[in-house]
Amino acid sequence: MTRKPIPAEPARGSKSGRPIMALLDLLGRRWTLRIVWEMRDQALTSRELRAACDDASPTVVQARLAELREAGFVEKLDAGGYRLTGLGKELLGTFMPLHRFAEKWSKA
Repeated sequence: MTRKPIPAEPARGSKSGRPIMALLDLLGRRWTLRIVWEMRDQALTSRELRAACDDASPTVVQARLAELREAGFVEKLDAGGYRLTGLGKELLGTFMPLHRFAEKWSKA
């Protein structure tokens, strides 16, 4: 699947149209970060993702998966389920310093 380019129009809440604003718009949508995080170690089916996301609405999970696929972060497997693409794994890697900080912070 070919990744859709960054939208030419500004992202919600932004007049600049900068790529960072489009990314923050996507990642700020309900359940998006959680879906990416839950796929960090393995491919998951929609049902497994919903369960991992505290039984999030199937409609919302499917909408987020579609957006993440369109952005090039997630791919659908022929055998069923979804997994992070190389770009999705790179995005996840940017979360790891925040994860380490959160672990440290929770023990402070």
